[in-house]
Amino acid sequence: MAPASRNARRAPVFAHLTACLTLILCLFTGKPAPAVSSEAAAQQPSPPSATSVSVPTSQNPPEITSHEAASTFKVNVRLVQVRVVVRDAKGKPIGTLHKEDFRLFDDGKAQVIANFDVEKSGALQANGQAASRPASSNTGTSAPPSDLPQRYVAYVFDDVHLEYDDLVHVRDAAEKNFAALQPTDRAAIFTTSGQDNLDFTDDRIKLHEALQHLMPHPIADPGANPCPRMTYYLADQIINNKDPQALAAVIADVMKCMSISKPEQASPVANAAASQALTTGNAETRLALTSLKDIVRRLSTTPGQHTLVLVSPGFITPQQQPDVDDVIERAAHVNVTINALDARGLFVVMPFGDETKGPGASSPLEAQYEMNNASADADVMAELADGTGGSFFHNSNDFDEGFRTIASAPEYYYVLAFSPQNLKLNGRFHKLKVTLSTGEKFSIQARRGYFAPNHAADREQEAKQEIEEALFSQEEMRDLPVDLHTQYFKPSDSEATLTVLAHIDVRPLHFRKTEGRNNGNLTIVSGVFDRSGNFVTGSQKTLEMHLKDETLANKLNSGLDVRSHFDVKPGRYLVRLVVRDEEGQIAAQNSAVQIP
Repeated sequence: MAPASRNARRAPVFAHLTACLTLILCLFTGKPAPAVSSEAAAQQPSPPSATSVSVPTSQNPPEITSHEAASTFKVNVRLVQVRVVVRDAKGKPIGTLHKEDFRLFDDGKAQVIANFDVEKSGALQANGQAASRPASSNTGTSAPPSDLPQRYVAYVFDDVHLEYDDLVHVRDAAEKNFAALQPTDRAAIFTTSGQDNLDFTDDRIKLHEALQHLMPHPIADPGANPCPRMTYYLADQIINNKDPQALAAVIADVMKCMSISKPEQASPVANAAASQALTTGNAETRLALTSLKDIVRRLSTTPGQHTLVLVSPGFITPQQQPDVDDVIERAAHVNVTINALDARGLFVVMPFGDETKGPGASSPLEAQYEMNNASADADVMAELADGTGGSFFHNSNDFDEGFRTIASAPEYYYVLAFSPQNLKLNGRFHKLKVTLSTGEKFSIQARRGYFAPNHAADREQEAKQEIEEALFSQEEMRDLPVDLHTQYFKPSDSEATLTVLAHIDVRPLHFRKTEGRNNGNLTIVSGVFDRSGNFVTGSQKTLEMHLKDETLANKLNSGLDVRSHFDVKPGRYLVRLVVRDEEGQIAAQNSAVQIP
């Protein structure tokens, strides 16, 4: 799944991602993560209902222990989620449909919709309840800011393939689109070359400056009037597809622009140009697709909705289809929607030249190849959008409307989930189709498929993956009754300690009776994100409970308290709490915290 290599120019761009992923790796491998003050629940000062831990002895084993070792879980059957947007004839999202209005098919076979949710875009709803500790001048309870991020939009400019004139037009339209961003939106500007990037922010000035720095960065510049005119598409036709007509068209171009009278003399020049163009084109396509993989990965580390807006004139992928499939699968797996905008606008091939596009084709055959080239360039953008449930805006010069269409969050969307029946572990692509039984002629936007796993999932790893996915979501999950409280303490103006308290009602937990003890495990994960949605720090605790009958009776009445402490700077944060039991039940809650 990891790309084979990285372009050296792009290494600094995702350096922050490496640090973030290091913290996540520490979080889920049990290794200590930096800047985390995380103590066992039994060792924290606690109210009367807090966890009590006995001193470990061989004669009197502790009833509750807290540590970072992984546990073995019974994992539920994994569901395939399908995010669906339904629009009427005017393009307005519809939010009044019900579960019974949808039909979901996997490779043509009807599926049972196990889970169904209707969600509406809006401001982040955070749980701002505070702990009972009294506040003073340097202590306080959480106050929920109203502008913590909920949605992330990555504007990806394909500066490897974009021409300057097209880049200027789409850049101006993107500038206007930034004005429509909501306080809970965060935008980033990325390029396929890896240059002039800006990570997620709500600073309009920084976004404006980053846009103004965008320039084309092709790997090789063919010049104003190359001889012969050679494209990646033509080179692919000549070398990979052995197309004699394509070679003949280029040979004719060589004879004309170099004043060569004999085809046999022009043929080596045509073949050499095709070889060079193929090498350059392959490199540019690999760079673009590798960049998209990296940006999808970056989006996956942010909590909330994810949209990737690809702005490109398009490019072909003659030998990179597995990489295209990989981008789609990665995006679908972490719920990243890819929308695309064709930066060429209403593109027309002029057989006898176009002053805005340079000299035209010198023959009807060349004109036909240019039209085929223009069509093929758009295919990959359509495929990326179609495969992730996104939209493709093309054949229009109204770029303002284009960005409004593909960069704005729909007011309503639906989340359907199903459990594939008799799924074979062969890595095969499964086609998905969503239809409506209502009879109205609504348009449906949804992912077009998923890839089956190619091996059985390790239960422990799958449990960790479920926890990680819940951590980097903002969905409130209530399989278990859990209350989240936060509190901060400021020893100085420049530093603070953030306390996250999870109060867990243990009555729904399933305990196993062994040797007179009631046994059960809980995994508690706390994550702290800054106001731009970047993962700051986190901790994972595993509570192993071996309760005596009288202790269990007490906990059934009082519940269980688990605390985690984090050293942070003053600022605005989103706290995410995830609790999972051995049966696969998950609780997840949010809390917004502002430390002055």
